[in-house]
Amino acid sequence: MKVIQGLHRLWKLKPLINTRRNHAIEHATIHLLSARLPGVRMAGRSTHQGFYIYGDVPTEMLEQAAREAIARLRGGDYRLALHPHCGTNLVTASVLAGLATVFSVAGKRRQWWDKLLAGLAAATAALAAAQPLGYWVQEHITTDATIGMAELAHIRKFHVGGMTVHFVRVVHS
Repeated sequence: MKVIQGLHRLWKLKPLINTRRNHAIEHATIHLLSARLPGVRMAGRSTHQGFYIYGDVPTEMLEQAAREAIARLRGGDYRLALHPHCGTNLVTASVLAGLATVFSVAGKRRQWWDKLLAGLAAATAALAAAQPLGYWVQEHITTDATIGMAELAHIRKFHVGGMTVHFVRVVHS
């Protein structure tokens, strides 16, 4: 019971709440940018202060997309908070596949090829379940589309090893 109470307190920490909200804004921004810049590769990473966008994206277009993302999330367009290429999906798939493989071969005395086939079958089944579960994890754990009065504060552009990076600073009241 104390573990659950501790997790509940952790869940309410302002930095964690802000990171989850910024993650939703990051996803919504990437959805909008991807529609406006087809074929441009980009990635994001959220923090409690805002989010990073990695990719060759014009700063003005990023600012417009981030402002629109905030407005649309605030208006209830929560589907923008979930993204099919989120790292949450990859982690969910990896954990499920790993656990399924371990449990499928644990404690059984069989030939190595039987274990290999059992492990492959279990991992495949786990990966099939991972996609809908990854979206669930995004929706309920790693993002929070109810962004409240979040506002874009500023955007800082810089370069890392030839890669264009923007930091989008978001403030939460």
